[in-house]
Amino acid sequence: MTRVPLWSPATAPSDSKVLLEQIHATFGATPAMFQAVANSPVALKSMWGSFAAFAGGTLPAKLQEQLAVAIANRNDCEYCLAAHTALGRKAGATEAELALAQVGSSSEPRTAAALEFALKIVERRAQLRDEDFAALRRAGFDDAGVVEIIAHVALNIFTNYVNVALQVPVDFPTVRLRKAVA
Repeated sequence: MTRVPLWSPATAPSDSKVLLEQIHATFGATPAMFQAVANSPVALKSMWGSFAAFAGGTLPAKLQEQLAVAIANRNDCEYCLAAHTALGRKAGATEAELALAQVGSSSEPRTAAALEFALKIVERRAQLRDEDFAALRRAGFDDAGVVEIIAHVALNIFTNYVNVALQVPVDFPTVRLRKAVA
């Protein structure tokens, strides 16, 4: 059971209503995560604004979803794993690509480098080495791409922590968490 109320666009605090209506229009439903975050209009505005901003970024949607799947799996966030697996399929990722992303891997070298870098940020709490950046640059990421990957990690940690801490019920088809390959 969730630790905060889940608000619909009709019942939400007034400062959250407009955003929940936008979210509902985008998804055709109001995902439970946003219903929970609507308890804080400021947090909802931050989260929704971040998702909207990334739509115009330099990273392809498929890679964004693979990053989200890897980070969700590493943080044991069943909600985000389920949501971003569904969104990843819509962005063109195959089941095999999403399964590999869960454990921080890819058969595509550029994607593998991005996933490895993102998970190092999560695991090392951003205490990275120069070689970590060099590997990402060798894979073809410029400064904008490097910063966007870091920003994706931060947004996904935010959403993971919201869902895990608040025990938000999963309203997407469930996906089994996987342990990383050693």
